[in-house]
Amino acid sequence: MPKILNVKSVHDYNEYLGQKDSHQLVSVIDYAAVSPIRHSLNRYSVYGLFLRDDNNVELSYGCGQYKYGESTLLCVSPGQIGGKEDNGETCDIKGWALLFHPELIQGTFVEQKMKSYKYFSYNVNEALHLDKEARATIIECFKMIQNELNDSCREYKKEILVGIIDVVLQYCMRFYELQFRTLKHENNDILARFEKCLNAYYENERQLVEGLPTVQRCANDMCMSTNYFADTIKRLTGITASEYLRNFIIGLAKGRMIGGETVSQAAYNLGFEYPQHLSRMFKKTEGCTPSEFIARTTGGK
Repeated sequence: MPKILNVKSVHDYNEYLGQKDSHQLVSVIDYAAVSPIRHSLNRYSVYGLFLRDDNNVELSYGCGQYKYGESTLLCVSPGQIGGKEDNGETCDIKGWALLFHPELIQGTFVEQKMKSYKYFSYNVNEALHLDKEARATIIECFKMIQNELNDSCREYKKEILVGIIDVVLQYCMRFYELQFRTLKHENNDILARFEKCLNAYYENERQLVEGLPTVQRCANDMCMSTNYFADTIKRLTGITASEYLRNFIIGLAKGRMIGGETVSQAAYNLGFEYPQHLSRMFKKTEGCTPSEFIARTTGGK
């Protein structure tokens, strides 16, 4: 079993780095002030944004080894594990980090918005790559939080900290949107791989054992996080990954029924548990039942 550092609080991470606490629930780290440090594989109970300026640092995560370069922003949320296993060596880390405990935003408008910040569950190979201006913007926000932490004035401290953190999270949304547009060519390849994945799923008859393919299964097969995969498909096609998947399955159903299969045969062969499940999906997608579709395409024969 690998040795894992349990980061249950910002204090735990500060203590690991040798940095004094400035606040019970928030911490900003300038790695230049604490390096060198030992490698660490961490289990987080806090939110963390890590701006890494290292070059070609390799991490183990998910389906393999990934390297990230300068100005990469990694986001983690409670329950996730990230980093590099402690091998006894020290390393010079460049960059910044912001950690905050869920209690800080509990009951605030930011807590209500956290579900929309899906990048917290992206894989490390789906990290945000910042240009010079974007990097400067994030660091400036981190410094604003750091200044507020060091300010002895307590009035509205929590409100100010939460407000600046929200600005950081919204900037991340903006920069990710720009990154999706920039990587459109690479993302088109994801769409092609999605199609290939679905075809392979049925060619290998996985539906007979595992049931209908799901967005999560396809993302796993493609070694991607479900949220990043779903966000990419939505941006490329204008519809959700679930809708795309449903349209693909209905297309197969049409082909089978036109080829002579009954509704029940098509349903079971496609992985539906019951024929009425296919009928409901078909009606929702096509506006008619499978029987009506068969009658219309066969001329009522």
